Amino acid sequence: MLKNSKTELTQFIKQRAVELGFSWCGIAEAKFLEREAKHVEAFINKGFHGEMKYLENHFEKRLDPRKLVDGAKSVISFAFNYFQENNFSNSEIKVSQYAWGKDYHEVLKEKLKLIVNDLETKIGKFNARCFVDSAPVLERSWAANAGFGWIGKNTMMINKQMGSYFFLAEIICDLELNYDDAIAKDYCGSCNKCVESCPTQAIHGDKTMDGSKCISYFTIELKKEMTTDFQQKWNDWIFGCDICQQVCPWNRFSKPNTEDNFMPLFDFEKQTKKDWLEMTDEIFNSTFKYSPLKRAGLQKIKNNIASLKKS
Repeated sequence: MLKNSKTELTQFIKQRAVELGFSWCGIAEAKFLEREAKHVEAFINKGFHGEMKYLENHFEKRLDPRKLVDGAKSVISFAFNYFQENNFSNSEIKVSQYAWGKDYHEVLKEKLKLIVNDLETKIGKFNARCFVDSAPVLERSWAANAGFGWIGKNTMMINKQMGSYFFLAEIICDLELNYDDAIAKDYCGSCNKCVESCPTQAIHGDKTMDGSKCISYFTIELKKEMTTDFQQKWNDWIFGCDICQQVCPWNRFSKPNTEDNFMPLFDFEKQTKKDWLEMTDEIFNSTFKYSPLKRAGLQKIKNNIASLKKS
């Protein structure tokens, strides 16, 4: 049995994270995110969330993890690399790297549950919830508070040694643990490559993004028919967009991931726009049953490709 000491529990959690394939694990004290409150409010008031009305909900919960988990004392943050060397550069269409393999929500949540179960086996029951981009949790802020890196001008979490191609996940719990220090310095400096390279001018120089102009928003989140000429700037993206990561100098340090679950489920490079438009529901559902692409659905993807053809 583990002694219920902060140091031993912290070491155990971080060791299990490594064993389960996470690239990093850090811990921050569960408290109200006072600095982020004005940013979240301004984002909503400016309409940067577009049709994603769910972002208007649970304002207090987004800022205070103690409202998500009773008695919460710690926010344990994890980062999992999903970078791929093959960028399917010869493909007629482009799909964001994070969606090439199995749905990260499910893959990573299972890993988090293993950590919680292992802890309970050693110390008994405690109050905890696992989150993988599926609840009102400001995961980039928590990762920054726990020392993973800084939030870049493209609003992505960036790590000096590993870049930004990472999934983030959290365990919020009532265990008192040793807390990591945030990185005080911002290493974007005067670089504006992400701002200058965004085709739809969604990225602002002040580390804010107008989500309603983001290619990922148009190709995944937006349900109504396009009424603007933004699709002329999609650059063949039909699900998500990686442009701001592709141009980020810090991603020259990215290393290929070794997680089988995130290997491509589909040979995107060989499929033409015509192949996608002729794809049946049966083939799509079979091929992408465990993929993030199922969130958009085949018809949305076909609509995206049709928009490309018009541009």
